[in-house]
Amino acid sequence: MKNEPYSSRREALFKTIGDGIAIIPTAPERIRNRDSHYPYRFDSYFWYLTGFPEPEAALVLIGGDSPRSILFCREKDEEREVWNGFRHGPEAAREVFGFDEAHAFGELEKMLPELIADRPALWYALGYDAKWDACVVAALNAARAGARDGKRAPEQIRDPRAPLDRMRLIKDAHEQDILRRAAIIASDGHRRAMCACRPGLAEYELEAELSYTFRQRGADGHSFPPIVAGGDNACVLHYVGNNQPLADGALVLIDAGCELEGYAADITRTFPVNGKFSSPQRDVYEIVLAMQVAAIAAIRPGAPFIAYHNAALRILAQGLIDLGLLSGGIDGLIESEACKPFYMHRTGHWLGLDVHDAGEYKTGEEWTPLAAGMTLTVEPGIYLRPGPKVPEHLRGIGIRIEDDVIVTADAAEVYTNAPRTIAEIEEVMRRE
Repeated sequence: MKNEPYSSRREALFKTIGDGIAIIPTAPERIRNRDSHYPYRFDSYFWYLTGFPEPEAALVLIGGDSPRSILFCREKDEEREVWNGFRHGPEAAREVFGFDEAHAFGELEKMLPELIADRPALWYALGYDAKWDACVVAALNAARAGARDGKRAPEQIRDPRAPLDRMRLIKDAHEQDILRRAAIIASDGHRRAMCACRPGLAEYELEAELSYTFRQRGADGHSFPPIVAGGDNACVLHYVGNNQPLADGALVLIDAGCELEGYAADITRTFPVNGKFSSPQRDVYEIVLAMQVAAIAAIRPGAPFIAYHNAALRILAQGLIDLGLLSGGIDGLIESEACKPFYMHRTGHWLGLDVHDAGEYKTGEEWTPLAAGMTLTVEPGIYLRPGPKVPEHLRGIGIRIEDDVIVTADAAEVYTNAPRTIAEIEEVMRRE
């Protein structure tokens, strides 16, 4: 089938929509300031179904006995291509990307009322984008106005993201290959940052090492705004200032990943600015690493999503007791959420086209069971913000260790490989 694996994904969605019609637009271009735009990034759902990279585009799927896939995209325009680069145009896009039809983007509003007429259901993510909502509502009203001519508007509006989320949870071989390549690049970026680190550098200088590696190795850039947090900044979960000096004797936490062909890597490493862990830093780091090891061991097909978080919590509770930060029994500490001041987030999330990828974590009261082909992060941490409840020798220690994992037929495979143990990190950072 042409344009695999995108064509097969469209075929799968056709089975869901039946005789209905689905409209999946891509993301718009966004103004950064005045006449400058942010770097363009397509909508993940649109990309998942098309592989088409250009803005001003929409996919329309018409179900039934003779299903049709229709792309609306920008027309060829040699003058604009001189200024802004290549565009396929409808004719080439239809051929290259395997659609049944392709039309100029400007034709969409005119054609849409006729396309949706007499369809029992319209599959569209209402409320996601106001401009698209207005376009779709206008088409619905136009279709309703044709009632005297025997036309009917769809009686149901359904959200295509729900079935697409279920599809996106399981990564096919094409996706797994890209994710693995992204992970190799991201791992190399973290290794380069470790090698470059020394007291007196600014956080943004390590960010620059990451950025260079990602682009030099062919990634599209960062998959999210990177966190480079030295000292106390590591206790701020989403710190992105990245503008402070790195102090001798402090730790630096880097949470960063690259994006490759739309797919995200997401890695966190924490290491000493001077290349050598102090005794208190070592004690806390070993607890976090043990949390991650226990969490990875709990990942297997059929296990509920929450299982690996719960496994990490048990190690955390014992570790906080050993550090003298808590007292009592492990079960009681977990039930009372006594650990939460030191560990506020869950141990991971889905990973894919979005760094926090599509897919439900629960259905009703039940946690989603893990299945082969799912990709997720494993990222335990401990954050000891300075305060009266934290002994002075532990204050300002913030540690997170994050790797990317794919669920296999019987276990979990970690496919990121940045230095992770204390021995590996100190060896990479050793300067002789």
